[in-house]
Amino acid sequence: MKTADWLVKEDGVCRLCQSVREWDLLAEEYRLYRFLTEVEDIMRLAVAEGIDEESSLSGIRMIVRKLNLNCYTVKTRLPEPNPETGVSVVMLHDEVGFPMTIQTEMNLPGTTSTIHNHGTWGVVMVLQGKLKNTFWKRTPSAEFPGKIDRVGERIIESGDIISFTTEAIHSTEAVGEEPTITFNLYGETHGGKRFQFDFDQQTAKHF
Repeated sequence: MKTADWLVKEDGVCRLCQSVREWDLLAEEYRLYRFLTEVEDIMRLAVAEGIDEESSLSGIRMIVRKLNLNCYTVKTRLPEPNPETGVSVVMLHDEVGFPMTIQTEMNLPGTTSTIHNHGTWGVVMVLQGKLKNTFWKRTPSAEFPGKIDRVGERIIESGDIISFTTEAIHSTEAVGEEPTITFNLYGETHGGKRFQFDFDQQTAKHF
């Protein structure tokens, strides 16, 4: 099955990115701790050399695919369904001072999210099922400083990766007949940049 890598920025356009062939990513003993170190190395280099998020996300998408291809831990530490909320999460790494979130998430069919950004960069890989992403962009006016417009949508399926810069805005819906399971990696959240949007009221509030 052919898979794809995508990038969404603040303009809400979902761009197809060049991806690495999976057989070039096969490795022995590629474990979670090595992945975390490599992500940290990419982010430290970005800070030291002023590399933008778009460029850094290219390398992070590659190693996210490498991890999920080779690491047994990710494949076995999956959430249990939660029929009450429709969403369940397993944290894969939780360490004081570690400035990233890494988790697997299960969404039951029909589960939707609010319209939001993450206040940081993010990379999401679908491990099972289908996830519809709807993309938005900010179009503020004097009357409605929180105004947003819908840009488009895309359904990403098992094996696909979608990445977001800090200002990218989206909402999601788990579609299809089976639960959607994703691997989610996020950088350090900047609270002042994280928002939840209400399209009907054309408002934005801190998340």
